[in-house]
Amino acid sequence: MFEDTNVHNSDSHSNTATLTEQQPAAEAPEQSTQDSEQPVQVEASPSHSDDQKPAASDDFASALESFTTETEEAAGDDNVIKGTVLKLTSTHVVVDIGAKSEGMLPLAEVLDHDGTPKFKAGDEIDVIRDKGETEEGYINLSFLKAQRLRAWDEIEKAYSENQPIKATVVERTKGGVTVDILGARAFLPGSQIELRPVRNLDGMKGQTFDVAIVKLNKKRGNIVVSRKQLLEQEQNEKRSKTLEHLAEGSILTGVVKNLTDYGAFVDMGGIDGLLHITDMSWGRLTHPRDLVNVGDQIQVKVLKYDPDKQRVSLGFKQLTPDPWLDAEHRYPVGAHVSGRVISVTDYGAFVELEQGIEGLVHVSEMTWSKRTKHPSKLVNVNDHVDCVVLSVNPGERRISLGMRQLASNPWDSLIEKYPVGATVEGRVRNLTDFGAFIEIEEGIDGLVHVSNLSWTKRVKHPSEVLKKGDRVKAVVLAIDSEKRRLSLGVKQLQPDVWESFFEHHHIGDIVHGKVLRVATFGAFVEIAEGVEGLCHNSEAVDANGQQVTLEPGVEHDFKIIKMTPEEKKVGLSIRAVGEEASRKEVEAYKQPSSSTGSTIGELMSWKRAGSENG
Repeated sequence: MFEDTNVHNSDSHSNTATLTEQQPAAEAPEQSTQDSEQPVQVEASPSHSDDQKPAASDDFASALESFTTETEEAAGDDNVIKGTVLKLTSTHVVVDIGAKSEGMLPLAEVLDHDGTPKFKAGDEIDVIRDKGETEEGYINLSFLKAQRLRAWDEIEKAYSENQPIKATVVERTKGGVTVDILGARAFLPGSQIELRPVRNLDGMKGQTFDVAIVKLNKKRGNIVVSRKQLLEQEQNEKRSKTLEHLAEGSILTGVVKNLTDYGAFVDMGGIDGLLHITDMSWGRLTHPRDLVNVGDQIQVKVLKYDPDKQRVSLGFKQLTPDPWLDAEHRYPVGAHVSGRVISVTDYGAFVELEQGIEGLVHVSEMTWSKRTKHPSKLVNVNDHVDCVVLSVNPGERRISLGMRQLASNPWDSLIEKYPVGATVEGRVRNLTDFGAFIEIEEGIDGLVHVSNLSWTKRVKHPSEVLKKGDRVKAVVLAIDSEKRRLSLGVKQLQPDVWESFFEHHHIGDIVHGKVLRVATFGAFVEIAEGVEGLCHNSEAVDANGQQVTLEPGVEHDFKIIKMTPEEKKVGLSIRAVGEEASRKEVEAYKQPSSSTGSTIGELMSWKRAGSENG
């Protein structure tokens, strides 16, 4: 008989059913009928593996078999008596049944699922006389047995015709719950409530649903029911219908059953399918709950079906065309678009233009300022921004956007505002090995190269002359609007000592200089403030042809033998100074020192004196 009812536990939890004997009704008036009317107790046991599941069904079957073979006769008769409620105590209901003494029935028999009595003093109530009397002389009565007797025809009919019947959960009991069927109490084992184990039985109080009558014991008036049996039948029927239409490419309606980080499980009618997060939307989703919630009814498309493993892969986005197919036509280069910022990264912001279409605004396209800022300083998630389409690549599903293009480019008018040669003032924003960046206005920085810091001083690092935060004046040397480059000079505000030197000196001039530093090929000599010349080793020779040792700090006379104003180079020579001196001596020897007459007179006197001496 149990096998016909198909009641078993197919889930991960198995249950052990143990039969408890009914307590005689005459033992104690205070004894609750929750104990006396509970034929089967189901204790939840730890989870077992799949190969142990049949054991749970066997235990349940043997418990039901023991329940069926119970031979104890129900106490009292089967006559339903009309009585009047006299009063309700904390444990019992006192009823006037027209006998010599009043009757008493347990209060628990007339409580609803909220624990509220169904009757009050003065109400009529149907009862059955139960076996024995209380110590105080009250007649034992039963309201539940009367209810069972009146409901028995309907319950027997549902059982014999294998039809479901409505039941309402009254309370939790050991191993399951007690349910009310047309006023009669029945036992619903925990393993027979749902297809999967129910962890919170207390939370089921008051719920009404259909159940199947599994076992009846008319002698004791006890009933065992199963809801799981009906759910399995319903699931099998749904599965059969679903399998008739299940094929790759078919569109079905399902209910979201469960959510995970990687997708959603959808019940399509007896069969669950996985809707992966990548198949939910053409756009970006951080979690499946951004699109669906448990209990939602949605349409899905079957992407893949494995009949052997009963695995189904589903898609939701496939129900609509891929928006990237015509994105190049809908978002042409140069078009002005607007969208919502959905993500901000170190390198830019992603803007959703429509469902499934996102574009990237690179940080370099956010502002005309060359000063790098983190994108989060310019936009935030959920901001609505206007952009310009810069490029579209449907194959890679990428759109490049720009925000700065909607504002005027300050570099375009920079050459008019700051023409070459103009003097500007700004704050030193940054120092590098090759120069200093000076901000002359918001977003406009100019570079003073290290070579343009001083005419006279050889600057190795700009920190020798400037420090961060200084306000300095500079001269605009060049502007490249396309590359957004501005060249500035500080030394140009001072007279060029080289220019002055080349104006007042020429090749052949003798200058006095001090050796500054020595190299392998010669020595650098300071010949004026801020002006250096080079004396090559081959030119460091004295009048006698001897090599002159040039040491730092030693001063010499040099002759300028070469001048290159464009390159600011001056060639010096010690050799030429000696040659110049010799040439002057020769010239002086060739030139007469006085008139011709004097020379002849001196010659005659010299000859006369020589004759006398001879």
